[in-house]
Amino acid sequence: MALRIDRGLFKYDFIDHHAILCVPVDADVKELRKRYLIIARRLHPDTNLASDEADKKLANEFLSKLVNPAYEKLSVERTRAEYMIVLTQMGKRLLQESTSVDIHTNLGKQLATAPEANVNQLYKTAIAQIAETQYDSLQETPQLIAQISELNLVYLMRSTKKLLTTPPQLTQPTVNSGSQKSNSALNTTTVPPASATTESSVESYIRRAQTLIDKNQFPQAQVELQDALKLEPKNSQCHSLIGLVYLKQNRLKMAKVHFDNALKLDPNDKIALEWKPKLDKSLGQQTGGSQKNSVFNRAGKQSDQSGGSSLFGGLFGGKKK
Repeated sequence: MALRIDRGLFKYDFIDHHAILCVPVDADVKELRKRYLIIARRLHPDTNLASDEADKKLANEFLSKLVNPAYEKLSVERTRAEYMIVLTQMGKRLLQESTSVDIHTNLGKQLATAPEANVNQLYKTAIAQIAETQYDSLQETPQLIAQISELNLVYLMRSTKKLLTTPPQLTQPTVNSGSQKSNSALNTTTVPPASATTESSVESYIRRAQTLIDKNQFPQAQVELQDALKLEPKNSQCHSLIGLVYLKQNRLKMAKVHFDNALKLDPNDKIALEWKPKLDKSLGQQTGGSQKNSVFNRAGKQSDQSGGSSLFGGLFGGKKK
Protein backbone atom coordinates (compact mmCIF):
# COMPACT_ATOMS: atom_id res chain seq x y z
CA MET A 1 0.00 0.00 0.00
CA ALA A 2 1.57 3.28 -1.10
CA LEU A 3 0.47 5.96 1.31
CA ARG A 4 1.99 9.41 1.41
CA ILE A 5 0.57 12.18 3.57
CA ASP A 6 2.37 15.51 3.48
CA ARG A 7 0.01 17.72 5.46
CA GLY A 8 -0.47 18.42 9.14
CA LEU A 9 2.07 16.83 11.45
CA PHE A 10 3.05 14.33 8.75
CA LYS A 11 4.73 17.19 6.90
CA TYR A 12 7.35 17.30 9.65
CA ASP A 13 8.44 13.66 9.28
CA PHE A 14 6.17 12.70 12.17
CA ILE A 15 3.70 9.81 12.13
CA ASP A 16 0.50 11.21 13.58
CA HIS A 17 -0.98 8.15 15.28
CA HIS A 18 -3.82 10.22 16.74
CA ALA A 19 -4.87 11.22 13.21
CA ILE A 20 -4.79 7.60 12.06
CA LEU A 21 -7.18 6.65 14.87
CA CYS A 22 -9.06 9.98 14.66
CA VAL A 23 -8.89 10.76 18.36
CA PRO A 24 -7.92 14.02 20.10
CA VAL A 25 -4.26 14.35 21.05
CA ASP A 26 -5.23 14.27 24.73
CA ALA A 27 -7.33 11.09 24.42
CA ASP A 28 -6.95 8.66 27.32
CA VAL A 29 -6.38 4.90 27.05
CA LYS A 30 -10.07 4.09 27.41
CA GLU A 31 -11.01 6.43 24.56
CA LEU A 32 -8.19 5.05 22.41
CA ARG A 33 -9.34 1.46 22.91
CA LYS A 34 -12.97 2.28 22.17
CA ARG A 35 -12.03 3.99 18.92
CA TYR A 36 -9.61 1.23 17.92
CA LEU A 37 -12.27 -1.46 18.31
CA ILE A 38 -14.67 0.49 16.11
CA ILE A 39 -12.07 0.80 13.34
CA ALA A 40 -10.88 -2.80 13.71
CA ARG A 41 -14.43 -4.12 13.29
CA ARG A 42 -14.78 -2.00 10.15
CA LEU A 43 -11.49 -3.16 8.58
CA HIS A 44 -10.88 -6.71 9.82
CA PRO A 45 -11.32 -9.42 7.13
CA ASP A 46 -13.79 -11.35 9.29
CA THR A 47 -16.11 -8.39 9.82
CA ASN A 48 -15.49 -6.26 6.74
CA LEU A 49 -18.67 -5.85 4.70
CA ALA A 50 -17.01 -4.96 1.40
CA SER A 51 -17.95 -7.27 -1.49
CA ASP A 52 -15.00 -6.35 -3.65
CA GLU A 53 -11.81 -8.34 -2.98
CA ALA A 54 -9.63 -5.32 -3.75
CA ASP A 55 -11.46 -3.28 -1.09
CA LYS A 56 -11.09 -6.10 1.44
CA LYS A 57 -7.38 -6.28 0.75
CA LEU A 58 -7.02 -2.51 1.11
CA ALA A 59 -8.97 -2.57 4.36
CA ASN A 60 -6.68 -5.24 5.77
CA GLU A 61 -3.62 -3.22 4.75
CA PHE A 62 -4.96 -0.13 6.52
CA LEU A 63 -5.56 -2.22 9.62
CA SER A 64 -2.20 -3.98 9.69
CA LYS A 65 0.06 -1.17 8.51
CA LEU A 66 -1.57 1.91 9.99
CA VAL A 67 -4.23 1.27 12.60
CA ASN A 68 -2.63 -1.58 14.57
CA PRO A 69 0.79 0.15 14.85
CA ALA A 70 -0.91 3.40 15.92
CA TYR A 71 -2.87 1.66 18.66
CA GLU A 72 0.15 -0.29 19.84
CA LYS A 73 2.17 2.92 20.16
CA LEU A 74 -0.52 4.84 22.05
CA SER A 75 -1.94 2.07 24.24
CA VAL A 76 1.35 1.11 25.94
CA GLU A 77 2.22 3.51 28.74
CA ARG A 78 5.95 3.67 28.09
CA THR A 79 5.76 4.23 24.33
CA ARG A 80 2.85 6.65 24.69
CA ALA A 81 4.85 8.71 27.20
CA GLU A 82 7.82 8.87 24.84
CA TYR A 83 5.53 9.77 21.94
CA MET A 84 3.85 12.56 23.92
CA ILE A 85 7.22 14.04 24.85
CA VAL A 86 8.09 14.30 21.15
CA LEU A 87 4.64 15.76 20.46
CA THR A 88 5.15 18.42 23.16
CA GLN A 89 8.51 19.40 21.71
CA MET A 90 6.91 19.61 18.28
CA GLY A 91 4.26 21.98 19.65
CA LYS A 92 7.01 24.35 20.80
CA ARG A 93 8.76 24.11 17.44
CA LEU A 94 5.56 24.79 15.51
CA LEU A 95 4.76 27.79 17.68
CA GLN A 96 8.18 29.26 16.90
CA GLU A 97 7.62 28.64 13.17
CA SER A 98 3.94 29.65 13.20
CA THR A 99 4.37 32.30 10.48
CA SER A 100 5.50 29.65 7.99
CA VAL A 101 2.92 26.97 8.85
CA ASP A 102 0.42 26.43 6.02
CA ILE A 103 -3.21 25.62 6.84
CA HIS A 104 -5.19 24.23 3.89
CA THR A 105 -8.61 23.16 5.20
CA ASN A 106 -11.48 25.38 6.26
CA LEU A 107 -11.77 23.52 9.57
CA GLY A 108 -8.09 24.11 10.25
CA LYS A 109 -8.43 27.83 9.48
CA GLN A 110 -11.50 28.10 11.71
CA LEU A 111 -9.64 26.42 14.57
CA ALA A 112 -6.63 28.70 14.07
CA THR A 113 -8.72 31.86 14.40
CA ALA A 114 -11.38 30.71 16.90
CA PRO A 115 -11.69 32.54 20.24
CA GLU A 116 -9.65 30.87 22.96
CA ALA A 117 -12.74 29.80 24.88
CA ASN A 118 -14.08 27.88 21.85
CA VAL A 119 -10.91 26.10 20.71
CA ASN A 120 -11.28 22.89 22.71
CA GLN A 121 -14.95 22.35 21.85
CA LEU A 122 -14.48 23.17 18.17
CA TYR A 123 -11.49 20.83 17.89
CA LYS A 124 -13.13 17.85 19.56
CA THR A 125 -16.41 18.33 17.71
CA ALA A 126 -14.58 18.35 14.38
CA ILE A 127 -12.61 15.22 15.29
CA ALA A 128 -15.79 13.40 16.33
CA GLN A 129 -17.58 14.31 13.09
CA ILE A 130 -14.73 13.13 10.86
CA ALA A 131 -14.44 9.89 12.85
CA GLU A 132 -17.95 8.89 11.80
CA THR A 133 -16.88 8.39 8.15
CA GLN A 134 -13.08 8.16 8.32
CA TYR A 135 -12.85 4.56 7.08
CA ASP A 136 -16.10 4.34 5.11
CA SER A 137 -14.48 5.12 1.75
CA LEU A 138 -10.93 3.84 1.91
CA GLN A 139 -9.92 5.80 -1.20
CA GLU A 140 -10.69 9.00 0.70
CA THR A 141 -9.21 7.87 4.03
CA PRO A 142 -5.69 9.29 3.43
CA GLN A 143 -7.17 12.74 2.75
CA LEU A 144 -9.24 12.51 5.94
CA ILE A 145 -6.18 11.46 7.96
CA ALA A 146 -4.35 14.50 6.54
CA GLN A 147 -7.27 16.74 7.51
CA ILE A 148 -7.30 15.37 11.07
CA SER A 149 -3.54 15.80 11.35
CA GLU A 150 -3.88 19.44 10.31
CA LEU A 151 -6.44 19.94 13.07
CA ASN A 152 -4.04 18.26 15.50
CA LEU A 153 -1.26 20.61 14.37
CA VAL A 154 -3.36 23.72 14.92
CA TYR A 155 -4.66 22.50 18.27
CA LEU A 156 -1.14 21.64 19.38
CA MET A 157 0.08 25.13 18.51
CA ARG A 158 -2.77 26.83 20.30
CA SER A 159 -2.48 24.61 23.38
CA THR A 160 1.26 25.24 23.60
CA LYS A 161 0.75 28.98 23.27
CA LYS A 162 -1.86 28.89 26.04
CA LEU A 163 0.50 27.02 28.35
CA LEU A 164 3.29 29.47 27.67
CA THR A 165 1.10 32.49 28.41
CA THR A 166 -1.03 31.19 31.30
CA PRO A 167 -0.43 33.29 34.44
CA PRO A 168 0.95 31.41 37.45
CA GLN A 169 -1.56 29.62 39.66
CA LEU A 170 -0.25 29.59 43.21
CA THR A 171 -1.41 27.01 45.72
CA GLN A 172 -1.27 27.24 49.47
CA PRO A 173 0.57 24.47 51.35
CA THR A 174 -1.70 22.09 53.22
CA VAL A 175 -1.05 19.65 56.02
CA ASN A 176 -1.23 16.08 54.72
CA SER A 177 -2.81 13.35 56.75
CA GLY A 178 -1.64 9.76 56.54
CA SER A 179 -4.86 8.82 54.79
CA GLN A 180 -4.27 11.09 51.79
CA LYS A 181 -3.27 9.26 48.65
CA SER A 182 -2.13 9.99 45.15
CA ASN A 183 -2.71 13.75 45.14
CA SER A 184 -1.13 14.59 48.47
CA ALA A 185 2.16 15.67 46.96
CA LEU A 186 0.42 17.80 44.37
CA ASN A 187 -1.61 19.61 47.02
CA THR A 188 1.49 20.61 48.95
CA THR A 189 3.44 21.98 45.99
CA THR A 190 3.90 25.74 46.14
CA VAL A 191 5.18 27.45 43.03
CA PRO A 192 7.34 30.46 43.89
CA PRO A 193 5.60 33.73 42.96
CA ALA A 194 6.89 35.64 39.99
CA SER A 195 7.93 39.25 40.38
CA ALA A 196 5.52 41.98 39.36
CA THR A 197 7.31 42.65 36.07
CA THR A 198 9.31 39.58 35.14
CA GLU A 199 9.76 35.90 35.78
CA SER A 200 12.92 33.83 35.50
CA SER A 201 13.07 31.16 32.81
CA VAL A 202 13.31 28.39 35.40
CA GLU A 203 10.29 29.69 37.31
CA SER A 204 8.39 29.81 34.03
CA TYR A 205 9.23 26.16 33.29
CA ILE A 206 8.21 25.16 36.83
CA ARG A 207 4.95 27.04 36.54
CA ARG A 208 4.06 25.35 33.26
CA ALA A 209 5.10 21.98 34.65
CA GLN A 210 2.84 22.46 37.67
CA THR A 211 -0.09 23.30 35.39
CA LEU A 212 0.55 20.09 33.43
CA ILE A 213 0.91 18.01 36.61
CA ASP A 214 -2.43 19.33 37.83
CA LYS A 215 -3.92 18.07 34.55
CA ASN A 216 -2.17 14.67 34.88
CA GLN A 217 -0.18 15.40 31.71
CA PHE A 218 3.03 13.93 33.10
CA PRO A 219 5.09 13.38 29.91
CA GLN A 220 4.65 17.03 28.97
CA ALA A 221 5.50 18.13 32.52
CA GLN A 222 8.64 15.99 32.31
CA VAL A 223 9.76 17.92 29.21
CA GLU A 224 9.30 21.28 30.96
CA LEU A 225 11.27 20.18 34.02
CA GLN A 226 14.05 18.66 31.94
CA ASP A 227 14.41 22.01 30.16
CA ALA A 228 14.45 23.79 33.52
CA LEU A 229 17.20 21.51 34.84
CA LYS A 230 19.34 22.26 31.78
CA LEU A 231 19.27 25.91 32.85
CA GLU A 232 19.58 25.29 36.59
CA PRO A 233 20.85 21.78 37.40
CA LYS A 234 20.95 22.45 41.15
CA ASN A 235 17.34 23.56 41.57
CA SER A 236 15.93 21.31 44.31
CA GLN A 237 12.31 22.06 43.40
CA CYS A 238 12.88 20.95 39.80
CA HIS A 239 14.43 17.70 41.04
CA SER A 240 11.59 16.95 43.47
CA LEU A 241 8.89 17.77 40.91
CA ILE A 242 10.45 15.69 38.16
CA GLY A 243 10.90 12.91 40.73
CA LEU A 244 7.16 13.07 41.35
CA VAL A 245 6.49 13.06 37.59
CA TYR A 246 8.64 9.95 37.14
CA LEU A 247 6.86 8.34 40.08
CA LYS A 248 3.50 9.02 38.45
CA GLN A 249 4.77 7.29 35.32
CA ASN A 250 5.97 4.23 37.29
CA ARG A 251 9.63 5.01 36.57
CA LEU A 252 10.74 4.37 40.13
CA LYS A 253 14.48 4.30 39.68
CA MET A 254 14.51 7.65 37.92
CA ALA A 255 12.23 9.05 40.63
CA LYS A 256 14.69 7.92 43.31
CA VAL A 257 17.63 9.62 41.56
CA HIS A 258 15.85 12.96 41.51
CA PHE A 259 14.45 12.69 45.04
CA ASP A 260 18.01 11.98 46.24
CA ASN A 261 19.27 15.03 44.36
CA ALA A 262 16.48 17.20 45.77
CA LEU A 263 17.34 16.23 49.36
CA LYS A 264 21.05 16.81 48.80
CA LEU A 265 20.25 20.32 47.62
CA ASP A 266 17.50 20.95 50.19
CA PRO A 267 17.16 18.49 53.10
CA ASN A 268 13.75 20.01 53.91
CA ASP A 269 12.18 19.50 50.48
CA LYS A 270 8.60 18.45 51.30
CA ILE A 271 7.84 16.33 48.23
CA ALA A 272 11.07 14.37 48.41
CA LEU A 273 10.73 13.86 52.17
CA GLU A 274 7.21 12.50 51.73
CA TRP A 275 7.83 10.09 48.86
CA LYS A 276 11.45 8.97 49.09
CA PRO A 277 10.99 6.72 52.20
CA LYS A 278 8.07 4.93 50.52
CA LEU A 279 10.06 4.60 47.32
CA ASP A 280 13.13 3.25 49.14
CA LYS A 281 10.98 0.72 50.93
CA SER A 282 9.43 -0.46 47.67
CA LEU A 283 12.75 -0.74 45.84
CA GLY A 284 14.26 -2.50 48.85
CA GLN A 285 11.51 -5.08 48.83
CA GLN A 286 12.08 -5.65 45.10
CA THR A 287 15.81 -6.23 45.36
CA GLY A 288 15.48 -8.16 48.61
CA GLY A 289 13.37 -10.82 46.96
CA SER A 290 10.22 -10.01 48.85
CA GLN A 291 8.17 -8.85 45.87
CA LYS A 292 5.68 -11.61 46.51
CA ASN A 293 4.61 -10.15 49.82
CA SER A 294 5.13 -6.51 48.94
CA VAL A 295 2.19 -4.20 49.44
CA PHE A 296 2.99 -2.84 45.99
CA ASN A 297 2.44 -6.23 44.30
CA ARG A 298 -0.89 -7.18 45.82
CA ALA A 299 -2.63 -6.67 42.50
CA GLY A 300 -0.93 -9.85 41.37
CA LYS A 301 0.91 -8.25 38.46
CA GLN A 302 4.60 -8.62 37.72
CA SER A 303 6.29 -5.20 37.64
CA ASP A 304 8.97 -4.28 35.14
CA GLN A 305 12.44 -3.06 35.98
CA SER A 306 11.27 0.54 36.12
CA GLY A 307 8.18 -0.18 38.19
CA GLY A 308 4.93 -1.63 36.89
CA SER A 309 1.31 -0.87 37.56
CA SER A 310 1.24 -2.75 40.86
CA LEU A 311 4.08 -0.68 42.24
CA PHE A 312 2.32 2.45 41.08
CA GLY A 313 -0.88 1.42 42.80
CA GLY A 314 0.92 0.75 46.07
CA LEU A 315 2.81 4.02 46.13
CA PHE A 316 -0.30 6.00 45.46
CA GLY A 317 -2.57 4.31 47.94
CA GLY A 318 -3.66 1.01 46.42
CA LYS A 319 -6.32 -0.96 48.20
CA LYS A 320 -5.23 -2.85 51.26
CA LYS A 321 -6.37 -6.28 52.20
